[in-house]
Amino acid sequence: MAAKHASPVQSLLVDGAFDGEVLVSEPMGKHTTYRIGGPASFYVRVDSLGCLSQLVEACRRQGMPYFVAGRGSNLLVSDDGYEGVVITLGRDFRNHEVREESPSIVAGAGVLLSAVVQEALRNSLAGMEFAVGTPGSLGGALRMNAGSADDWIGSRVRSVTSLTPEGKLVKRMGAEVSWGYRSTSFPAGEAILECELALKDGDPFFIQGKMEGNLARRKKSQPLGLPSCGSVFRNPEGGSAARLIDEAGLKGTQVGGAQISTKHANFIVNTGGAKARDVVALIDLAKTKVGEDYGIELTPEVKFLGF
Repeated sequence: MAAKHASPVQSLLVDGAFDGEVLVSEPMGKHTTYRIGGPASFYVRVDSLGCLSQLVEACRRQGMPYFVAGRGSNLLVSDDGYEGVVITLGRDFRNHEVREESPSIVAGAGVLLSAVVQEALRNSLAGMEFAVGTPGSLGGALRMNAGSADDWIGSRVRSVTSLTPEGKLVKRMGAEVSWGYRSTSFPAGEAILECELALKDGDPFFIQGKMEGNLARRKKSQPLGLPSCGSVFRNPEGGSAARLIDEAGLKGTQVGGAQISTKHANFIVNTGGAKARDVVALIDLAKTKVGEDYGIELTPEVKFLGF
């Protein structure tokens, strides 16, 4: 039974019928690929659409901020944490199936992007090779239109279903979404739930070979052995953020436990014990130096939470 003066969110989260898991004052360093971040007031895994709808409505009624996180692969959380609810999608959002007649893959937003890539390979479906080795969930990839310099996930989307902050289910065709470079037109606060990816029948040996080639290039050029958020900055039009940061003489620069990677200058890695403030200091340094040297303003690709 909830306390007499419990808030709508607290009342819901202590309800024995709540379909999910609730962690209070949960360190976000456990839930980001950076291994950085202070505590969220609540870290909640929701296992069904009904559970998610109830939680979003409770947050709306209370005025409690919430953030739907994937696997934390593109997220930097403040050392002070986040005074709100971090939501992650569980059980019912982690299913996927192949529709051979289309052909396509229908998957929940909580599915790992790597699982979708491997499912495509197992079924000889071409179109997801560009995403091999990309960490995070499908929902996170859709939100930021993840991809390479030449290909991106938005070009594969046949349809996508989401939940608005008002509790309304919305299904959009892929063409109804604006897919930009590391950006989309999904409104803030709208939770992506599921999508259908349109693929093509292909030669499994060609698909596997292309994946292996892409993965080898990633391993050769990126510091995959250290915690990071992937690329920190978007590439400026017609240029390379990594090249600009390198030419500005910042490769290898370290603040606390954070370092501009010696392998790829658009990665800031956690060499051990890094704080969010260390990463922010390096982000600010790179923006300032590149701006002074080249007159180019770098735009962060990483998402900030709790700042």
